[in-house]
This record gives sequence, structure tokens and C-alpha cells, in this order.
Amino acid sequence: MPISFTSHGAAGTVTGSKHLIEVQRTDGRTLRVLLDCGMFQGEAVRDAKQDPNREFGFDPTTIDVVVMSHAHIDHSGLVPRLVAEGFHGPLFATPATRDLCAIMLADSAYIQETDFEYDVRRARKKGRPLPEGGPLYSTEDVAPAMELFQVIDYAKPTEILPGITLTYTDAGHILGSAAVHLDIDDGERVLRFTFSGDVGRYVDRLLPEPVRFRQADVVVCETTYGDRDHAPVAEAEAELLKHVTEVCVVGRGKLIIPAFSIGKTQEILYTLNTLSNEGRLPRIPVFVDSPLAISATEVVRRYSELFKANVREELVKDPDLFNFPGVEFVREAERSKQLNAVKEPCIIIAASGMMEAGRIRHHLRNSLGDPANAVLAVGFCAPGTLGAKLLDGATEVSIFGEPVQVRAKILRMEFYSAHGDRTELLRWLSCQKPAELKKIFLVHGVDHSLNGFKELLTSKGYSNITIPKRGQRFLL
Repeated sequence: MPISFTSHGAAGTVTGSKHLIEVQRTDGRTLRVLLDCGMFQGEAVRDAKQDPNREFGFDPTTIDVVVMSHAHIDHSGLVPRLVAEGFHGPLFATPATRDLCAIMLADSAYIQETDFEYDVRRARKKGRPLPEGGPLYSTEDVAPAMELFQVIDYAKPTEILPGITLTYTDAGHILGSAAVHLDIDDGERVLRFTFSGDVGRYVDRLLPEPVRFRQADVVVCETTYGDRDHAPVAEAEAELLKHVTEVCVVGRGKLIIPAFSIGKTQEILYTLNTLSNEGRLPRIPVFVDSPLAISATEVVRRYSELFKANVREELVKDPDLFNFPGVEFVREAERSKQLNAVKEPCIIIAASGMMEAGRIRHHLRNSLGDPANAVLAVGFCAPGTLGAKLLDGATEVSIFGEPVQVRAKILRMEFYSAHGDRTELLRWLSCQKPAELKKIFLVHGVDHSLNGFKELLTSKGYSNITIPKRGQRFLL
């Protein structure tokens, strides 16, 4: 009987991860499993005639279960809207993903509300038509969504629907991230289906390497960095220290680090903590200016059993790997505003990583005009985002609707990306026998990364590789 796969997001773009599996069983019943329910960001929203976040491409009331790969907003950010529009089934996730989603979705709802209010005020001020539709969802929509979460640990096969068994393996991307493995019995055969979620790194960092997994018939693989490799791990500490020294010690400026609240913020703090313990970090103030990042760091501390073994051993000597002399965690908005008046050299770590929302925009507006300052991008910035524009060399950007001159240095470090590069993606797939793979779908990438990884896979003997378009349905 037919089993189909449709990408309703992260197809030809990096954001909006949303993939639908439909299983028509011999008993006449059709089962629908939604993998991730992420938010579109950047040019995927700006270049669209209609906001793609307001149209799922399917009826939420027909979805039986949702299976989450991890908590990042481009994979989880539309869950409250899905529930508000009628989804009432179970939503499966690892325990850490559930706990991170609780704070991520609440923060996202607050941003939806405040951004919409700002758009209304600005429209009225400029005499323009008021925006329609309201925020994507409200803070009141988060609690009903969180009540639907059911947790499944890694390597615990669980029947989530009749004939459909879910097994999670650690993807090594962020805390709680997982590759999704489904064994789908439609009454005539069992299809082995794997969805990568986001694949992590094979380097000496906080989290273990991605885990090998059983042979699949169909694999859906992300390709964020499918056409390039990251810098070697040995260079990372030295490079970060070099930027700190050149900007803050020599140049007497501010080093602004836009970082995702989950994953990158903790990785950077871990590196700075290591440098501090070794006596190599210059004595300059470090501000973590993100309530979400602070809450996320508290969650990460609670799940220290998910760290690599050598990192857990470090906890014996240093019980807090994210705190060191000179660091201040800033929750209050008033204290955040005071940082704008700080004239001495400092490091400011703030969300969001793509520079699209959160307190980072205030710091950029305040700091971009000073050539003594620098912005250090430490991860992927989707096309069309403020971060991508700065990395592309923009000399002027718009922040809060006003032009801002860019005189600060724009720096980049891809080591802190939580996404595996092309060599690491290939390593993740190395447990598979190419001859037994009936189909590979490449998602979560832009054209050059999608096509680059497809060419690499083809050169390694993989075949039947497809780059789906949004809404394109495939029979498996």
C-alpha cells in the first residue's frame, strides 16, 4: 500500500523544517506523521508573496502524531500554531528537547507578540495600512502545546501508531537532538525510514559524536554545509582568543557575538571558561545578554549526563563549565540597556544567532558604527537575514526600520556551527550500504549546498538522490 513523503518546509531552503509521511494501510486507514514543525526565517519569509508560516500546506487536524528532532526554532517554532489550528495528537521528543522547547516556544511567542505590536505602532506612525492576521501565536498558545509532549529516550523503540515504531539516536547537534528512525509496517512490508534532523559535529566539544544507526531504505538528510568543510578543531580556541585579543585588548573595542541561545552560547562559554582556567583569557567583562540563553544554560546544566565522557570528568574539578571570573548573566532589560553605555572593552554574547530578533539587534544598532568594534558570526545565517547581509559585506543595514552604517569589522568563525560539514555528513551516512538505500532526499540547504552534497554522494556510489521542492509528494 502507498507510503508517501512530502516536504512542506526546509525544501530548497534552510528553515521551516516540516516533513509529512502518509501511510495508507491495508485496513483502509491513513496514518499521518509530521516530522518537525519549524518556522521559516529570513528570505524564505521576506521573498514570499504570503508569509509561509501562516500556511502549513496540510490540514493540522488530520495529523496523527508529530515527531520532533530537536528544539531549534526552525524545527519547532510553529508547534503552538499547529495546536491552535487543531492538532491534538501526541508530540514526541527526547526529554531535553521537551524542556528546551518549553523555554524556546515561550520566548518565540513573546517575540511574535512584541514584533507585531511594533509593526502596528510603526505603521500608524508612518500612516501605512495596519498589518493583518495578528501574531503567529501568543504566549497563551504555548501551554496547550507543551501538554501534548511525550518523551522518548535515545535507543528506546516505541510504537507511536499502529505499525509505526520510532527510535531516536543522538544526532550530536544540540542537547537532546536526535535523528529519527521509523519502521513503517503498512500491512504488506516494513519500510525503514530515517530523518537526520540536523547532524552534529565529529569534534572534541561538549556533546558526543552522532551515533551510527541501522540500515535504512529511505534517508532524508540535511545539507546546511553540504558543499564545504569547517576549520580544524585545533584552530578554534586560538582563533577565538585571537579575535578577543585584537578587538578588545589591542583595539579597545567591543566584541559582539550573536549566538543561538541553545548550543552555540554554551559552546562559546565553555571555550572561554577553558581559556580562563588556563590563565589565557584577558581580564575583560563578558556579558551574556539573553534571558533565553541563561534559561537554556540552566537546562543544559541539568542534562550533564548527555555530555561527552571527558567533559563529565571535567565537572569533577570545575562544577560549572559555563561560569568564570568576569562573566555576567544579564536577565533584566534595564541592565541590558545599561550595556549600551559601557565604553571599556568587553564581550557581549546575545541572541539571536542570525541577528533577526532579540537583544542582539539593540547591540548591533549601538555598535556597528564604531570601527573599533567587531561582530563575530559563529554560525549559519540564512539568506536574507540581517546576519547574512553583514557577512555579505553590507555597508548599511536596516535595524528597527532605521538605517545603520556598518563601520565595525565583521568576522566569522564556522567552527562553532552545530551542523556537520560535508565530510561529517558523509561520515554520518557511512554506516549505510549504498546499494540497499532505495532513496535519499536532501533537504535543509540552499542550492549550492544541496547540489554540492548531491555531487559528493554520487561520487561515493550513492544513487537515487532527490532534492525535493516544497509541497512535492513522493511515493516510497
